[in-house]
Amino acid sequence: MPRLLTRAAAPPQRLRVGLFGGSFNPPHEGHRHASLIALRRLNLDAVWWLVTPGNPLKDPRGLAPLAQRLKAAVDIENHPRIHVTTLESELGTRFTADTLRVLNERFPAINFVWIMGADNLASIHKWRDWQTIFRTMPIVVVARPGYAMKALASPAAKLFAASRLDPDDAELLPFMAPPAWTYLDERLDPTSSTAIRARGLWPVGGA
Repeated sequence: MPRLLTRAAAPPQRLRVGLFGGSFNPPHEGHRHASLIALRRLNLDAVWWLVTPGNPLKDPRGLAPLAQRLKAAVDIENHPRIHVTTLESELGTRFTADTLRVLNERFPAINFVWIMGADNLASIHKWRDWQTIFRTMPIVVVARPGYAMKALASPAAKLFAASRLDPDDAELLPFMAPPAWTYLDERLDPTSSTAIRARGLWPVGGA
């Protein structure tokens, strides 16, 4: 069963927790790869995968049922400090900005960091209340193949350029007041949910 986290699961000392949200349609080694980079470079205590009910920017017709995506995420994470959750469903939030705000309120003893790929940095200006996301919690961006130029030249990167932390100091990010972000350019993982679906390797509604 998924290790769904609740308020009671958070110990009194301040933990450093990365939040990695997405449709996970399907989850793959690229998600795990980015999580492991964040765990190591930011010295996080844990990463929580937030498997969302749906992405407001994507066509829901190609989205596998939440239970299917949840099970697949649990099967692939395979790490004691990566925890799969359906917190957005539990909280009743639809947009990332709202989810992050509520999690800060619900877990005040945790230092959260939002984790996203460079592909998301390139397009986050299309998200609802995207500037609020930057001002709600620190952000770590993990490099993705083919997105470095687009990401670092994006409206978000330009607007918050003064808040960018040198990657050599990434371990400080969980303790910084937002806006604060860093870009980690490590070994790239080319795995893509879109490519997996295109090859027919993710049967929607399957086991």
